[in-house]
Amino acid sequence: MNIMDFNVKKFAADAGTFLSRAVQFTEEKLGQAEKTELDAHLENLLSKAECTKLWTEKIMKQTEVLLQPNPNARIEEFVYEKLDRKAPSRMNNPELLGQYMIDAGNEFGPGTAYGNALIKCGETQKRIGTADRELIQTSAINFLTPLRNFIEGDYKTITKERKLLQNKRLDLDAAKTRLKKAKVAEARAASEQEVRITQSEFDRQAEITRLLLEGISSTHAHHLRCLNDFVEAQMTYYAQCYQYMLDLQKQLGSFPSTFLSNNNQSSSTPVPSVSASSVLASASASLPSVSNSVITSGFSELKASSGSRKARVLYDYDAANSSELSLLADEVITVYSVPGMDSDWLMGERGNQKGKVPITYLELLN
Repeated sequence: MNIMDFNVKKFAADAGTFLSRAVQFTEEKLGQAEKTELDAHLENLLSKAECTKLWTEKIMKQTEVLLQPNPNARIEEFVYEKLDRKAPSRMNNPELLGQYMIDAGNEFGPGTAYGNALIKCGETQKRIGTADRELIQTSAINFLTPLRNFIEGDYKTITKERKLLQNKRLDLDAAKTRLKKAKVAEARAASEQEVRITQSEFDRQAEITRLLLEGISSTHAHHLRCLNDFVEAQMTYYAQCYQYMLDLQKQLGSFPSTFLSNNNQSSSTPVPSVSASSVLASASASLPSVSNSVITSGFSELKASSGSRKARVLYDYDAANSSELSLLADEVITVYSVPGMDSDWLMGERGNQKGKVPITYLELLN
C-alpha cells in the first residue's frame, strides 16, 4: 500500500467517524437516540472548572482595568506582549500631573508660596507615580500572570480533553445504537465487540478528564496565594501614598495660613464677593513700603552673610517637629542663616528658644 492509498483510507475513516458522531449528536438533540450520562462527580468537576474559568477571566480583566484604566494603553501593551517586545516607557497619570505642577511652580517662581507649593505637590505626585508603576509590575508578576497561565494553559488542556471525552461518548452511543439495530448474529457480534472497545476508550478518557479536573482544587489554592500577594502589593502601595501625602501635608503646613484656609471654610459661611480692585487695594495696604524684589533681595543678602536680622512675624505658625520654632503673628524674632539650610527656611531665635522658621511668614526689619 502506497502513501496515497493510506491517506485516502485514513481520510475515509475519519470522515465516517465524523459523520457517525454528527448523526448521533443530531438524534440526541431531537430526542431520537439515548445518551450516556456522565457520573455526578464528573459533572460537578466540569461545572466547577467552568465556574473557575468564568470568574478568573472576569477578575483578571477587571484587575487589568484597575491597574491600567486607559483602554488604549492596555491594547498597546497587549500588542507589544504578543510581538514579544517591550512597550515604550511613558509617564503615567500621577507622573504627568506632577511634571505639570513642577513646571508651573518654576514658571510662577519657586520663591513664591504658590510656586513652591506646586513644586512640592508635583514631586509628591511623581513619587506616587513611581509607586503606581511598582504596584502594576508586582501585581502583573504575582497575580495576573498566574491567572492568565490558568486560562491559556491548564484550562485549554481541560477543554481539549473534555472535547475528546465528548467524542468518545458519541462513539460509544453510536456503537450502542448500531448494536440495537443489528439483526444478524454476525452483525450483532461485531457490534458487541465495537461497544466493548468504545466503552473502554470512553472510560479511559473519562478517567483522564477526571484527574485533570480534580486539579482545580490545587488551582484555587495557588490563586489564593497569588491573591494574598496582590493584597500585600496594594497595602504597600497605599501605605506609601499615605506617607507621601502625610509628608506633603506637613510641608504645606509651613505656608501662610491665609493660603491654606480656602478649603476649610464652613459651607454655611457666606463668602463675600470681592472685586479685583478691592483685592489689589487690600494687598497693597498690607504690604510694607518696599517692593517684592527688595524683600527677596533682603533674604538673599541675609543668607549670603553670617550676620543676623530682626524680622516681624506675619502669620501664626505651628511647628511641625522639634527642629522648628512656633510663631505668633506680629512678634519680632531674630533670624539668621545656617550653611546647608533649605532656601525656604531660616533659623529663628526668641529668647532661649530657637528653631527653623519659614521665610514666607517673615518680614525683615531695617
